Amino acid sequence: MKKETKRVTSKRRAVRHEDLLTDASRLAPAEKVKGALGGRIREAREMRELTREDISSRTGIDVKTLKQIESGEMAPPLGQLIRLGKALDMKMGYFISPGVEKPMTVVRKGKGQAVARYGEKKAEQYGYFYESLAPEKANRMMEPFIVTLLPTEAEEFSTHDGQEFIFVLEGEMKVQVGDQIDFLKPGDAVYYDSNQPHLVKSATKTKTKILAVLYTGAK
Repeated sequence: MKKETKRVTSKRRAVRHEDLLTDASRLAPAEKVKGALGGRIREAREMRELTREDISSRTGIDVKTLKQIESGEMAPPLGQLIRLGKALDMKMGYFISPGVEKPMTVVRKGKGQAVARYGEKKAEQYGYFYESLAPEKANRMMEPFIVTLLPTEAEEFSTHDGQEFIFVLEGEMKVQVGDQIDFLKPGDAVYYDSNQPHLVKSATKTKTKILAVLYTGAK
C-alpha cells in the first residue's frame, strides 16, 4: 500500500482508489467471484433507487468504472469497496460474501476466497488479487486478507475510512503513510489510520506475502 523522498512525486501518484497488490496466480477462481460481487453492488444500488452517477458523486469512482464493476468485467480494489459500502450504507464485506449467521467459521490453508482486480494482462503489470480469510462469516467487523505483493515500479496511494493492520509473512515490504516511510521484514507489523494517504508494496525483486486486516469503522 526508486528514489525515496518525503513528498509524493510524479512516480508516486496519489491515486485514492487503488490499494493492495496481490498474486495473479488465483485468477481462475476469482473470475467466478467477480460476477457475484458486481451483482451484489448493482442490486444494492438499485434497491436504494440510486443511479451510477449518484454513486460516482459519493465515491469519486467514475461511471465507466462502476459499470465495469457491476457487469463483472473487473473487481474493485479494497479502497473502492470500502467507499462503495459507505455510499450504499452497507458493510463492504457483504459485497465479497454475505456469509452466514454462526459464531465461528474456519478457512483451511489455500481455501480463502480469491477476488480479482483486473484482467490477467493488467494484473501482470499492476499486481493484484486479494484473498478473503473470512468469507463465510456474516456481519464481519473486520476483513482479514492474505495478500501477495508483486514487484512493480508503480507507487499508487490509497485513502479510505478505517484502519489497517499488516503483518509480514515473507519477503520485504515498503509502507508509507503520509510522509512517514518504513521497510518491514518477516515478523514485522504495522498499524495505521487508512484515512491518511498510504502505500503498501513489495520492496524486493520477488513477491512479498502479508496478512492484512481492515477495519472500516462501525456502520
